[in-house]
Amino acid sequence: MRNIYVVAHPEASHHTDGVVGGWYDSELTERGKQHADSIAKALAATLDRSRAEIISSDLLRARQTAEVIASSLDTAVTLDPDLREKSFGEAEGKPQAWLRERSIPLPGEGERLNHDEGIAGAETRWQLAERCYRAMTRIMDSRAEDQIVVTHGGPTTLLIAAWIGMPIEAAGRVQFPTRSGSITMLRKDPRNFSHQVTRLNDVSHLAHDVEVSKRP
Repeated sequence: MRNIYVVAHPEASHHTDGVVGGWYDSELTERGKQHADSIAKALAATLDRSRAEIISSDLLRARQTAEVIASSLDTAVTLDPDLREKSFGEAEGKPQAWLRERSIPLPGEGERLNHDEGIAGAETRWQLAERCYRAMTRIMDSRAEDQIVVTHGGPTTLLIAAWIGMPIEAAGRVQFPTRSGSITMLRKDPRNFSHQVTRLNDVSHLAHDVEVSKRP
C-alpha cells in the first residue's frame, strides 16, 4: 500500500495582503496556523505515526505547515525546493492588480507550457512541471507507505498529473483546483497497482471555517 497526502498550505500573509505569492516568502496568518493545526489533527487521526514521512516545499508558509504536522506525528520534515510554487519573477510581493495588468493570458490553444507571461524572471509552466515531476519521482522512490507532501496550489495539479502518469507535454491543459488548507489523497492499489486519486481538495477538516482561501 502507498498513500500520499498532498497538503496545500493554508492561509498566508500574501493572501490577506493581496500580493503575489510565488517565491515571495510569506508566512502563515493566525488563521492559517489554526488551519495547520486542523490539518495535523486530521492526518494524525488517519496515519500510523511510525510510518509517516513528510516532504515539504522550503518556502516559509509550507514549512510552517509541515512543522505543525510533524510535531503532531512526532516525525521530521524533509525540505524539497522542487515543491515550491511557480515563481512569478519581478511580480512577487507586488499587488495582484500589478500582475493582472501586465501578464499575458494563456492561449486557449497551442503552446501553453512554455507560454511567456511577459513578467521578467517568471518561470514558465513547463519549468514548474519539470520540478514537480522530478519531486514526484523522488517521492515514489521512497519505501515509506504513508507520505505527506506539503506544497502549494500550482504544484498540486502537476504532482497529481505526474502521479497518474500523464505525459508532461499534456500537463499544460490540466488543472485540479484545490483550496488553501486542502488535503488530496493519492493511493497505489496493492491488488492491481493502479494509481488512484481517492480524495481531491478535501477541506472537511476546516468545516468550522467557511471562508477558506482559494489562492495557495
